[in-house]
Amino acid sequence: MSERKIDTKCVQGGYTPKNGEPRQIPIIQSTTFKYDTSEDMGKLFDLEASGYFYTRLQNPTNDYVAAKICELEGGTAAMLTSSGQAASFFSVFNIASAGDHIVSSSTIYGGTYNLFAVTMKRMGIEFTFVKPDCSDEELNAAFRSNTKAVFGETIANPALAVLDIERFANAAHSHGVPLIIDNTFATPVNCRPIEWGADIVIHSTTKYMDGHGAGVGGCIVDSGKFDWTKYPDKFPGLCTPDESYHGITYTEKFGLAGAFITKATAQLMRDFGSIQSPQNAFLLNLGLESLHLRVKKHCENGLAVAKFLKNHPKVSWVTFPSLEGDKYYSLAQKYLPNGSCGVVSFGVSGGRAAAEKFMKSLRLAAIETHVADARTCCLHPASATHRQMNDRELAAAGISPDLVRFSCGIESSDDLIADIAQALEKV
Repeated sequence: MSERKIDTKCVQGGYTPKNGEPRQIPIIQSTTFKYDTSEDMGKLFDLEASGYFYTRLQNPTNDYVAAKICELEGGTAAMLTSSGQAASFFSVFNIASAGDHIVSSSTIYGGTYNLFAVTMKRMGIEFTFVKPDCSDEELNAAFRSNTKAVFGETIANPALAVLDIERFANAAHSHGVPLIIDNTFATPVNCRPIEWGADIVIHSTTKYMDGHGAGVGGCIVDSGKFDWTKYPDKFPGLCTPDESYHGITYTEKFGLAGAFITKATAQLMRDFGSIQSPQNAFLLNLGLESLHLRVKKHCENGLAVAKFLKNHPKVSWVTFPSLEGDKYYSLAQKYLPNGSCGVVSFGVSGGRAAAEKFMKSLRLAAIETHVADARTCCLHPASATHRQMNDRELAAAGISPDLVRFSCGIESSDDLIADIAQALEKV
């Protein structure tokens, strides 16, 4: 059979029940798993056999859902995490440690920026932030001898900058490191970064994938394409024996297709325990089954709202990658030809006070620390998700005091526009 379409993968990927088995992915709500002998369990601890022994590391429900996301992204292995933040942390910390360096796009989610610039800096990992539209010279100048990865977002939250994935992948590979892409806003329905050279893809599954504000979660997908063995001195955790697992060398034991995810599970999930609950994984799968339908509607609503805002006298600027004339329109046409996302960022004339007045006047759209949901919601990032940044950092992240992040749900676009119009009248 030829490669199945992504619509089919959303519905049936990752899990194929056998005769008499549950049609829906079962919820294995158990912390532990029984074995007949200590020898059987010992093989699991030695990574000599596949199976489950403690949900802090792995759970069958989670693995079924991770397999679906892996199939959607075109990867070779995947794992669920407790949140998108955990996925960001694991994806970097799996190959970097104290004394190492990472190159990152500056226009990333505020929580990720804080994780990198503050928390992981305290762990001894340095980050250099570059603008997504920096020159090739500036990008290459950011690399150091101890650089271990490049990190970026397909569509930045909330600046909505579209990363030139292919260009960043080429730069990363020329310096012998992988490209990690957060594909949360685009989802694999609109962009599959691995096809453009990305090596690791992560998601906050809390957003479009879940789609209903029901469960927090994250996911990491490995492309299986980056050859860690070409740089054994740079990636010793993957290419040299792990004494905490009886001297196993992950690339030798699991190959390029499985080394990265196996190490992240065996080491990081073992030690940090940032597992997604089986119940949340079950809810996530329900969201994934309609992802291809919802994303299309989100994008249609986003474009309709962006077009309305562009011509409104009380709106100073609008950013939406799929809007003709947008700064990132050409890149969006390359990487996101079927639509970008349902999030529109814009400035209300009058600055911070006007933006806050606008948000208070909305009736249908709710003010939430959330985005990419079936229900329309909005946020003033400078006061919320990016509150920890100073003015210089806000500017580098593409955040201005008047910026409103408006996340279009799947309601009627006419109703969304009417709500925005009446709120702007009150500014």
